[in-house]
Amino acid sequence: MHPIIRLPRVASFSDLVRAHTDLTEADVEWLRLLRADWQIIADLSFADLVLWLPDRTGSGWWAAAQMRPTTGPTAYLDDVVGEFVPAGRRPILDSAFAEGRIAREGDPEWRDEVPARVEAIPVVCEGRTIGVVGRQTNLLGVRTPSRLELSYLQTAADLAQMIATGTFPSTAQRSDHADSPRVGDGFLRVDDAGRVSYASPNAQSVIRRLGLQGDLEGHVLADVVRSLVAPKRRPDEETLSAVLGGRAHRDVEIGADVSLIVRSVPLRPQGSHIGALILVRDVTDLRRRDRELVTKDATIREIHHRVKNNLQTVAALLRLQARRIDGESAKSALEEAVRRVGSIAIVHEMLSQAVQENVDFDDVAERLGTMVADVSALTGRVRVERAGEFGWVPSETATALAMVLTEVMQNAVEHGYAALQGDATGVVRVGADRLVGRLRITVDDDGCGLPEGFSLDGSTNLGLSIVRTLVEGELDGQFTMERREQGTRAVVDVPI
Repeated sequence: MHPIIRLPRVASFSDLVRAHTDLTEADVEWLRLLRADWQIIADLSFADLVLWLPDRTGSGWWAAAQMRPTTGPTAYLDDVVGEFVPAGRRPILDSAFAEGRIAREGDPEWRDEVPARVEAIPVVCEGRTIGVVGRQTNLLGVRTPSRLELSYLQTAADLAQMIATGTFPSTAQRSDHADSPRVGDGFLRVDDAGRVSYASPNAQSVIRRLGLQGDLEGHVLADVVRSLVAPKRRPDEETLSAVLGGRAHRDVEIGADVSLIVRSVPLRPQGSHIGALILVRDVTDLRRRDRELVTKDATIREIHHRVKNNLQTVAALLRLQARRIDGESAKSALEEAVRRVGSIAIVHEMLSQAVQENVDFDDVAERLGTMVADVSALTGRVRVERAGEFGWVPSETATALAMVLTEVMQNAVEHGYAALQGDATGVVRVGADRLVGRLRITVDDDGCGLPEGFSLDGSTNLGLSIVRTLVEGELDGQFTMERREQGTRAVVDVPI
């Protein structure tokens, strides 16, 4: 007997398919649709599912995907994705694939001291068998099934037969509900007329949230919903009839004060429509939280907007005051205050426009560079150029980083080019590099350079003191300045 071989794991399902099979893009898309829905089958079957794909050489089978049930114990303690089983090692896979029909083992299979009932379901796409779904049911603790469990198992059998005949999964367009219902949320079985033949206790509870009195069984589900939900709070009549009647493979949301997601999976095990599986989920609390989050986001953006407006008002008042002061040192101090307040206002303006918790700092840096060049005494003679990308920066970091960048650029303009004569011009170059969780910012000028004996530790410059405090104290980074062949380089290195 050939042993089971486990080769090194591949990166993804797609990688395994490309590396070991001859499946077409259409085949892969069909398998993607199957994998998107097979949690339903695992839960209805109380069983594990493993997708086995034939090796292109015909030498055996690759375990390409796996799904465990949420309704019962697993038959696999370990993942089997990536296992290779030589042909003949598990005859049930070979026969299901070759004969195109569901195969069952008479005796249980033992794995990790767990007995499991084994079935093999051929996966048919456009008349061709392209793989096999192995279904393993953990037999430990098996008891006489209840009516709910019998309904689950019958529905699972119908879906398995549809896989084997190529009518499941469905290629119908699906909604993008990330909170689509699962089997345990609420399960209903309806007949070909849309009449409820079985409703799980959870499904009864969900529909009763809409105001239902009594039981669902024997009633047409669409009629029940029409009687409980106002027209403006339910989908159009065509959609309602198609989904709740079990004739459309899709899901819809119903209600407002009480919100439900209803999902329908039509059943056609022998080709003709016999009814449908309906899953329902109460998402009232989720929708309430969604609304709260939207409200909070809007409130936070409004706060940032108002802070920005207030800061701009403060800057305008400081600018007016500076114009009324004769002393050059006092006027310079007020102008520096205007610039610092302006840099903070720019960040708050960006935060007021964004929903994300991060800020696109390239936009901030662009505006800060323009502001520094425009408000300096050398307007038009010194320009700021930028290279590299800052990327997205956490909002709690953005304000401090904006202050730092403003001060460093302003320092380069004021001190690097203070001695410009005539029509001479200068360029401040700002560079940004992101390396393994860190952001490194360089600010280079081609000005007069650092004075002899300059030391950051001994500097009394207010702007540089602010930079060091913010970089080392708040951003947990490093700040250095060094003399270049012509001019000065300032380096800010912070974790992001």
